Amino acid sequence: MNGASRDALHAARERLDTLTASRTVDVTRLADQLAALTALLDREGTLRRALTDPAQDGEAKAELARRLLSGQINADTLDLFSGMVRARWSQSRDLTDAVEELADSADLIAAERDGSLDDVEDELFRFGRIVGSSAELRTALGSRAATGQAKADLVRSLLGGRAAPVTQRLVSRLVTAPRGRSLDGGIESLSKLAAARRGRMVAEVVSAVPLSDRQKERLGDALARIYGRRVHLNLDVDPEVLGGVRVKIGDEVINGSIADRLDEAARRMAG
Repeated sequence: MNGASRDALHAARERLDTLTASRTVDVTRLADQLAALTALLDREGTLRRALTDPAQDGEAKAELARRLLSGQINADTLDLFSGMVRARWSQSRDLTDAVEELADSADLIAAERDGSLDDVEDELFRFGRIVGSSAELRTALGSRAATGQAKADLVRSLLGGRAAPVTQRLVSRLVTAPRGRSLDGGIESLSKLAAARRGRMVAEVVSAVPLSDRQKERLGDALARIYGRRVHLNLDVDPEVLGGVRVKIGDEVINGSIADRLDEAARRMAG
């Protein structure tokens, strides 16, 4: 998002944090209602454009939202959404994207409350690796021919009883309503959102053998010094790395493996 939309999303995130700071707020219900609003905005282009029309007064747009949605969602969700439509959005789709992010964030706040957020981060990463290695599974979960219920049932068979409830909810929502996202890209976005809830960056770490607790601690400390913030390590093992580690944070790759050093030496000799 750019410009006005970025500012509006930032304000919406702050309002969500303020709202959910109260333990009396049912964050799972909030997530469900925000997800329903996402589907409504995605489906009803005329409504979406009306609620983001820059020529209309913000309070008039909020009143439209209240008139249409009062009684269908609870007061907390309606107040949060009304605040969002008062804001200015660069593109109408940005409002839909923002509501969807808040739905996912509300579920992650539920995980934060019950102490499962770390598990959710790790489970999203592991599920992403499983999907990435199975063309058959990607096809099944991404098929346009399959119904949303069929996809949700498949996610339930894969994750039910093996992952935190929040992980299953997030993945089910992604596969049943991808909104143009690839499965890989959607899982990555959810992982980053989960990490952001903890104020951390996510590093994908590939090593030839599993790292010891001491090695993980040292690597985490080193990355924290480099980036100035805590870094969550998503760990994977690849024997072809041969030694050392390969770390990817966002678009940046830190190569520290023996294989990489051998490749570099070979390139120098060839030159």
